This record gives sequence, structure tokens and C-alpha cells, in this order.
Amino acid sequence: MSMTYKETLDYLFNALPMFQRIGAAAFKKDLTNTLALCDHLGNPQRAFKSVHVAGTNGKGSTSHAMCSILMEAGYKVGLYTSPHLKSFTERIKINGEEIPEGDVVTFVAQNKAFLEELRPSFFEMTVAMAFWYFAKEHVDIAVIEVGMGGRLDSTNVILPELSLITNIGYDHMQFLGDTLPLIAGEKAGIIKQEVPVVISQTQSETQPVFLAKAAEMHAPIYFADQVFRVKASKPSVSGMQTFEFESNRGIVQYDMDLLGSYQRYNLPGILNACKVLNTLGWEIPETAIRRGLSRIVANTGLKGRWQILGKAPWVICDTGHNEDGIRLILDQIGKMTFGHLWMVIGMVRDKDISKILSMLPRDASYVFCEASIPRALPAAELSAAALGHGLMGETIPDVNDAIGRAKQLAKENDLIFIGGSTFVVAEIENL
Repeated sequence: MSMTYKETLDYLFNALPMFQRIGAAAFKKDLTNTLALCDHLGNPQRAFKSVHVAGTNGKGSTSHAMCSILMEAGYKVGLYTSPHLKSFTERIKINGEEIPEGDVVTFVAQNKAFLEELRPSFFEMTVAMAFWYFAKEHVDIAVIEVGMGGRLDSTNVILPELSLITNIGYDHMQFLGDTLPLIAGEKAGIIKQEVPVVISQTQSETQPVFLAKAAEMHAPIYFADQVFRVKASKPSVSGMQTFEFESNRGIVQYDMDLLGSYQRYNLPGILNACKVLNTLGWEIPETAIRRGLSRIVANTGLKGRWQILGKAPWVICDTGHNEDGIRLILDQIGKMTFGHLWMVIGMVRDKDISKILSMLPRDASYVFCEASIPRALPAAELSAAALGHGLMGETIPDVNDAIGRAKQLAKENDLIFIGGSTFVVAEIENL
């Protein structure tokens, strides 16, 4: 008897350990299962070209931007990202269209016996499904986002055209190490023999790690922010964001439909990656780069990156959830004009929250909430910890009830920010 899509998902969510829900217990630190799965499927990862994207922050935005540009250049583009916000099928897309539910059902039905024997993690299974789907549908190229780290991440069984590493910050330290060079060492694990690598942001602590790994692998390496220097960013009239670059042709401007000012750190890597792909024989004209950057959301359906959900009062959400991510969000809030700041915040229990709590503004009013996943930090615990940092507010566990409360209290010229965790943003109604 065949399973429905809902039964298939229930089976996957319950049979396979899922990091998104439970955290550490689901994390597999080697490639054995992924290699076994790929082998069982006839090694689909060898059937398509790819771009591999790693980094602490910005890898999701960068992956979607690369996909959008490649689509505008006329290619059939696979996109694999994680975690999903609303539906499982968001993780696997071709030209912005999510994998059909029927293909998810087929994949599980065809491989159920093998999955039960191997017992892979949910992530390992999903990566294998993405590779199977991209091979089956004959994509020209796929953009593959690393889940965590790089060296031992399940995605690291591909041989890409290009590796792209956005930046290195503190996140998932219990798995990747507690210094930037150690974390960079894990991310540098995606650098392959003679495959060019683009680093979006030059960081003094991590640059030597990347240079050493690239030298060892005879991989050409580019530090994008040294090639593409951002001069300024400003909102454009069309509701986009305009970035100015210094180049040998003078000042060049690009419009981007992702509104976070932190995109200035991602854009050099995206532009440099296109430049390298062009030298490798891909045809990505300047017009495709410009159209691609201005149509990321329309082409790929990216959500939750400095997304404006309402005005009067401003309601804005962002999935940034580690020190660097939060710092960039606070910088951007600091540039806005508004009356009072309301923060609807929830976190997961396996993060070092004291660092983040110490950064949050004390003059804001808080509503502490929790996502409905086992990994969520109970709102009451978050509230108690926040109080120790001088942050005051109410505790309303349900994410949408918490947002409703902030909207009830806020005046028209106030700003409500929703975030602290990807999983809080995922539960926002009407996102």
C-alpha cells in the first residue's frame, strides 16, 4: 500500500533523527552514510555540475542570489538549502519551483528498505534526495548550500565547479570548534583539488587557514572584497537596495531586492563567483547578473531575510541568530527612524545565549517566545536569563500570540522586530 505525501513526511520526520528539531543527537560527523546513500542511488551527485556554498552567515542569501543569476543567464538551476521555514519541499528547488510532493513520495517508496537498513539522519536523506532529483531532472547546474561546517557536511561529496565561502563567525561551536581559525578549518573542508574558491570576506584570523588549504589543494583562491570594494549602500527608489562599487571602470551600481544592509558582505562573493564561472566557460552576462540580483525573491522564493511584514508600525523579521547575525541586525535597526523598539525574541537551547543577550538593547521592550520544536529554549527560561542582562518584557510562549501582543502595545511609529532564531521566523503566520 502506497503512502500519501503527509504519511511520507511523518515517516521521515519520525524515523530519521532531525537536527532542526532535536539538535546534537541528529548530527553525524562523517560522510559514510551519505556516500552509502549516493552509491545506492547510482551516484547522482556526479551527474550534474554544481556550486558549493559554505559560511557562518550569508550562505543562504548567497545561494539564492547565485541561483537567481544563473536562472537569468538561461540555465536550468537546482537549489538545495536548509533548514526549511514553512514546508519541507522548500529545501529542494529547480528554477525556483519546489520539488513536487509526488517525487518526495516516490523517492521514499523506492528507497525505504535501504533507508531503514542504513538509518541515516534526516539531513543525510534530504541531501541524497536533492542529488537524485537534480540528476533525474537534468539540471545544468545546482547551487548546493552546506548544512553545517563543510568538511564533514553531507553535501561535501560533490565535486563542484566552484566553492564559495561567505564568512566565518561563532556558531555551532560544540561541533566546529571554538575559535575562528578552527571553524574556518571546517568550512575550508569544501575546497577541492584544483577547484577555484571564492572567499566573500577577508578576515585576518581566517585568511591564513584558507590560503594554506587552497595551496595544499592547488585551488585558485580569490578574496572577493579585495576585488569588489563596496563603497556605499542605500535604499533605491524601487524598494530595492543599491550598492556602489569601486572598479577599474569607475563607480558601478547594483540593485538587490534583499533589503538587509548586511548583504554588502555577501555581494562581493556573488560577483566574484560569477566572474570565475565566466572564465570556466559558463556564460553569465552582466545583464543576467543585474536582473538576477534584483529578482532573487521573485526567482527563488527566499523568505525571512530582513523581510518587511508591515508598516505603521514597522514589523520586520530576520533569521539571523548568532553573534554576527544579531550584530548586523542591530546595526540596521540603529539606522532606522522610529519611536519605540519592540523585540519578539525566541532562541534554541544549544546556543550560547548570554553573548547575544548582552548585545541586545536595554531600552527596547521584549516579548519572549519559543518555537514549537524540542530544541527551543522555553520562553520562561529565556526571559529569566534576559532579566539578568537588564532586558525587560513579557513572556508569551506562542510565537504568533507574542507578535499579536507586540502589535497591540506598539504605536504607529514604532518598530517591531521578530527573530532570535530561524525557527521563530518559520512560525510567523502569513510569512
